[in-house]
Amino acid sequence: MSTDIKSDQEVDTKRRRFLVTSTSVVAAVGAGFVAVPFLSSWMPSERAKNAGAPVDVDISKLEEGRLLVVEWQSKPVWILKRSPKTLSDLPKIDDLLRDPSSENADQQPAYAQNENRSIKPEILVLVGICTHLGCSPTFRPEIGSVDLGADWLGGFFCPCHSSRFDLAGRVFQGVPAPTNLVVPPHKYVSDNVIVVGVDGEAA
Repeated sequence: MSTDIKSDQEVDTKRRRFLVTSTSVVAAVGAGFVAVPFLSSWMPSERAKNAGAPVDVDISKLEEGRLLVVEWQSKPVWILKRSPKTLSDLPKIDDLLRDPSSENADQQPAYAQNENRSIKPEILVLVGICTHLGCSPTFRPEIGSVDLGADWLGGFFCPCHSSRFDLAGRVFQGVPAPTNLVVPPHKYVSDNVIVVGVDGEAA
């Protein structure tokens, strides 16, 4: 009788160990399946990694008067090739602008704080976000537009609250936008390639 009881106790003990071990293994595997996506969520996605990375832009095929749009830090960046006439027209509307000399240093890097707001006079690089409430203005290159006035020599118009900017991204007086459009850090690595997101004046 005592032998049978001892035998039953050994079986129960073995069964208990087996159940505890099995439960532990299943729990560990389950925790692993839960932990992997949880830990993966801490890792930035490829898109997030690239969001702040510099962007190479080939402007070799950019025609005069045309606007090229690229994305940097999840923002639209405009690259405009201006004509000699556009450049000569810029000073004509200085009296209509809030900050014609771009004196606010937060609006552009030091190398773009000039009459053209650019490294190369003909190539303008701007962040395409209105400095009022963050809408994206539209490109309005036409001169003397009926809805924008006879003094309009081309520029950018924000449809959200009617802020206006010239073809150097300078803001007009009397509109909601408080400052000029931002010139992002950028540099030329060759005559036809601009890197947006890196400071520098030339190749």
